[in-house]
Amino acid sequence: MDCVFCKIINKEIPAKIVYEDEDLIAINDANPQAPIHLLLIPKQHLKSIMEINDENAQILEQIIKLAQKLAGEFGIDEKGFRLVVNTGNDGGQTVPHLHFHLLGGRFMKWPPG
Repeated sequence: MDCVFCKIINKEIPAKIVYEDEDLIAINDANPQAPIHLLLIPKQHLKSIMEINDENAQILEQIIKLAQKLAGEFGIDEKGFRLVVNTGNDGGQTVPHLHFHLLGGRFMKWPPG
């Protein structure tokens, strides 16, 4: 499989890992859009949120809990942060592996783009 996130998960290419367990990995974004910009990635290869179903939906709860944990650890839990999942080409998804962006450390404008 030629998926950059799968290669990071399998330690085939380097990344700055800030969290890892048996189901999830969190890394610093290589092209940060905020002072804190982490990617929360399920280790199971799911192309997008459109592949979430009854059998794998628990991964969403795990990602939300991880976002809460990391927001606290990185000191953005009180001032606020943005948790984003891009889906498909028009949604801005550039890597076809489900991942969530955790952004913080500055005021987030709306609309984003």
